[in-house]
Amino acid sequence: MLLTILREWLLTPFANHRLFHNFSRQDFLVQFTASIGGFLWLILTPVIHIIIYSFVFSYIFQIRSVEGFGETTFVVFMMVGYLPWFAFADSISKSTGLLLEKAPLITKVKFPVQIIPYVGTVIPYLTHAIGFGILLLYLATQGYLNWMWIYLPFIFFFQFLFALGLVSILSALSVFLRDLQQLVALGVTVWFFLTPIIYPITMLQNEDVRNLFLLNPMHSFVSLYREIVLQGQVHFIYLQIIIPVSLITYFFGGWLFMKIKQAFGDVL
Repeated sequence: MLLTILREWLLTPFANHRLFHNFSRQDFLVQFTASIGGFLWLILTPVIHIIIYSFVFSYIFQIRSVEGFGETTFVVFMMVGYLPWFAFADSISKSTGLLLEKAPLITKVKFPVQIIPYVGTVIPYLTHAIGFGILLLYLATQGYLNWMWIYLPFIFFFQFLFALGLVSILSALSVFLRDLQQLVALGVTVWFFLTPIIYPITMLQNEDVRNLFLLNPMHSFVSLYREIVLQGQVHFIYLQIIIPVSLITYFFGGWLFMKIKQAFGDVL
């Protein structure tokens, strides 16, 4: 029974590839054609955030470089961690509204509803991958390109699985717990500041406190991006964290979603 559920969850985007493509295309176009700025917001939103944080930390707190990263400026250091985080935060923030927004469709049409969290995670990651790709192209022209970059899709994929597992859990639970939306919004904000994105981990003097950050999977993801892109190296302890955590979260989220999806129609 368990293996059957997990197999169905795993094969969802492949067994329903046309539906997955149509949903993804529709959501992608609606997200950007409904506003005046359209695709421009895809670039402007992270850029505006980066400018604000860069000003605060570079000019107010006078942080111009980061220990252990040579001549790399703080702005570049922050951007390499911030853009992948933005994809994660965007998918998690929107997760609680995924099923509620499609309530009329779920209650009136019979279709594999588990495809919704897949689409709800793919779209943020696809859109923000474009911005991250532009940053990588720029850094490649600045001499940062190294052979370790071949691992970036691997890291991005496991971050996607981690996010998809959480999106599945949160989207399913939000059907029954409507206050979850406010809690998730607050949680994402707290998670952001508990992840060394706008500050280097070396700012924390206590080694025991720094070790506690290993309990935060996003710290490992952000650290891997920075080490690979800016230093051309990898600390395998981060891989030992993200791989099992991502797989466990992905499969548990899928199992939970598949187990309770039959009750969605009664509540929505």
